[in-house]
Amino acid sequence: MKPQLLLLSLLTLASTSFAAKPNILFLLSDDHSYPFLSTYGDTNVKTPTLDQIAAEGMKFHRFFTGAPQCVPSRATLMTGRSPVAARMTRFSAPLPRDEITLPELLRDKGGYFTGVCGRSFHLDGSNKTGPSTSKVFDDHHLKTFIDRVDSLNTCSDNEVATQVASFIDQTPADKPFFMWANFSDPHHVWNAPAEFRPDPASLKLPAHFPDLPGVREQLADYCAEVNRVDQTIAGVLEVLKKRGLMENTIIIFCGDNGMAMPHGKGSLYDPGSNVPFLVRWPGVVKPGSDSRALVSAEDLAPTLLAAAGLEPGSEMSGVSFLSLLKGETHRPRKHLFIERGPHGSAPVQADMTNAGFDLARAVRSDRFKLIYNCTPWLPYSPVDSAGGQAWKQMQEANAAGKLPPGMTATYFTTPRPVYELYDLEADPGELNNLSGNPQLGATERELRTALAEKMILDWDYLPLPDLMEGNASAGGGKKAKGKKK
Repeated sequence: MKPQLLLLSLLTLASTSFAAKPNILFLLSDDHSYPFLSTYGDTNVKTPTLDQIAAEGMKFHRFFTGAPQCVPSRATLMTGRSPVAARMTRFSAPLPRDEITLPELLRDKGGYFTGVCGRSFHLDGSNKTGPSTSKVFDDHHLKTFIDRVDSLNTCSDNEVATQVASFIDQTPADKPFFMWANFSDPHHVWNAPAEFRPDPASLKLPAHFPDLPGVREQLADYCAEVNRVDQTIAGVLEVLKKRGLMENTIIIFCGDNGMAMPHGKGSLYDPGSNVPFLVRWPGVVKPGSDSRALVSAEDLAPTLLAAAGLEPGSEMSGVSFLSLLKGETHRPRKHLFIERGPHGSAPVQADMTNAGFDLARAVRSDRFKLIYNCTPWLPYSPVDSAGGQAWKQMQEANAAGKLPPGMTATYFTTPRPVYELYDLEADPGELNNLSGNPQLGATERELRTALAEKMILDWDYLPLPDLMEGNASAGGGKKAKGKKK
């Protein structure tokens, strides 16, 4: 074959190969706990756009982020590794250059045109660093995402649709695209217009919230933000519809971590990292599919790479759930893991709470959750909402002896227990710590052993949990003797 014809043949083959690959649109809300979408049966919110994505695809009930905080959570989503393994447990850390991300692999191995837009993606270091640390970032070229994608634009939520449209219009005709679109809602500041806000009196409260006026008012503010992001996403999907791209685009919707209220963001309880997760993929994912399999954020990158016909990154610990999306035989996870580290960029203070700094790990199975607290002397305080009326009224109710015992033990006992064990079937609110219960000794030992294995394989810097070897009871897992705050 003549060289010119060979080149033309190769280009045609490449073009055909790229055309066969699905586009990928990854929509990420901020501080969004499960089940705050009406498709999950939550009556507190109205989310018709996201409900439609679920109706046309698959909704997941037990998708868990790698951490209950923005930065480490996003590191896991992009690397297919735990925040510990990716060295991203400090909130202000930049993603190390040698950590290879999902968009890089899609671009370099799969021929994708890649982009990020919307709210800060959080992986080039904290925006709150001062001049001295900013200089270190600049001197050592630590901000790397401009090199990891073809297009990088931060903007407000109401500009995301315009940015997505511009990105798609720049995508070469012979390439599929990957776009990661970030949204601020439902993150603070909670300022959605009144039209989005439900009546506080109408709200159904989760089991871990006391029924106090301030709790209802703040929950209504939060639900308004969820309702608004649903409308914002409708504008983004309209861009795809106008360009005829809805049928050959995988649409993923996900929360980055849980809501900024007690038991949520910053905590290792389920509302801190169990987030909404939806996948729409026409012709592959059966409409109206529903999954209760345990899925970790570590699994997202390997799955999307598999969907593009690519192998996972060599360092990825996540496992593809492509077979689950296709309706094929799927081997679900037995355990998943969540980490907690520092939050924000505030310096350590003598009177600090665990909101700003905490070192803890968790392992979850279908039924049970084990939390391992390595800084139990720090009193509990909710991340990003300690100054709100909900937490203040909870503190007042506790001081007056008006909180249920489980809430008092969970929120207002210091030191906190080193080990917490919850039966999530009997106690979905995670308010009754069963660590040390002899009847659950084997279960607790199994979870501690699984957590220790994960910590070893991830080169975790924390001490391993007591594995209770030779001891049928929970031994070292008994609650620390604390006092009410």
